[in-house]
Amino acid sequence: MTDIKSKVQGLDPNVKARNIQKMAAATGNIYEALAVITKRAEQIAIELKDELHNKLEEFASTSETIEEVMENKEQIEISKFYERLPNPAMIATEEFLKGKLHFEYREPAVQQHEEV
Repeated sequence: MTDIKSKVQGLDPNVKARNIQKMAAATGNIYEALAVITKRAEQIAIELKDELHNKLEEFASTSETIEEVMENKEQIEISKFYERLPNPAMIATEEFLKGKLHFEYREPAVQQHEEV
């Protein structure tokens, strides 16, 4: 797993218009391009969630009551960092447009039916 900080370095978190023809060029079809981007965005979202949970587990205590919960500035900073990250779909779109995604078409499995 690569570090998310290096992945999003210099990536603009704001939504912007994209050239649809450029996006469709790699697959020949805009819907296939969007399917590839969507799959990658789902993978990135899972990676981010796991990474955040692993970092926040360090701060977890075994017995938490309302009185015992204290603000931890480091934990707050980690949470704020993840909140400011670009949307996984934006990260995946950028990876796709830069040619950093590898995708392939799989042949459909042929089912053989036995005659009775």
